[in-house]
Amino acid sequence: MSLPGPQTHLEDGPEGPLEVFATGRGEPVTVYAHGLAGSITSTRPFATGVVGGSVFLHQRGHGRSLAPDGGWDYGHLAADLLAVADCHGATRALGLSMGAGAITRILAEQPDRFERAVLVIPAVIDATREDAALRRMERMAALVEAGDADALEAWLLADQPAAVRDQPAVRAFCRQQAEALLGTGAATALRALPGAHPIDDRAALAAVSAPVLVIGQEDDDAHPASVARGLGEALGNATVEVLPPGGLIWAHRQRVRELVTGFLNA
Repeated sequence: MSLPGPQTHLEDGPEGPLEVFATGRGEPVTVYAHGLAGSITSTRPFATGVVGGSVFLHQRGHGRSLAPDGGWDYGHLAADLLAVADCHGATRALGLSMGAGAITRILAEQPDRFERAVLVIPAVIDATREDAALRRMERMAALVEAGDADALEAWLLADQPAAVRDQPAVRAFCRQQAEALLGTGAATALRALPGAHPIDDRAALAAVSAPVLVIGQEDDDAHPASVARGLGEALGNATVEVLPPGGLIWAHRQRVRELVTGFLNA
């Protein structure tokens, strides 16, 4: 699953520079947003087989994107994502976890902004969560601040499904992610975002008429399947696919690819 680092560049965001990678050509253009402690590289596999142009961004505090002292909520994440989408003429969007939350915020405020959207393992909708899975982010933040790549790699590996932890590709992926996090402002995001939620009232999503694909997974404490189902019920035109346990990019990679390409290429 490990991919070579893309040749990125910086673009102006609402509050400062955002790191962006653009690839492909033609229309439609799809913007991709990673999850908390994720990266452009970890999100790129979701674009495999999708026609048109693709543009990926490092959310604030990740990669070389700005890491402000304040402004750590979904409103700011949505504004950053919109700036990149507008710059590249993106009419479609895919978000993973935190990225799904940013897109949810955009859909609630601008129901017709995207003609299609994919929300992958969304973590929260309109209520603050307080559970062990999210409190673990504090420990991860401490590891990022300590600059301990080995300990961070071990933490990330322990967060993967037990059945795949010994696979070389999984270990390489965790190492790559650990190294990508060091020296960034991700620790601030890890402490602030788990206590936030994208919108205040899911009823606002009923105005979204564009097709939305929601992909969830059973037995994922950080991304409860109930959240995916709740989004499906709240959105005006949604398709919900909840996959079995095992890790989307490991046990269900082919199925996820089929779902995403089939939906975005329709």
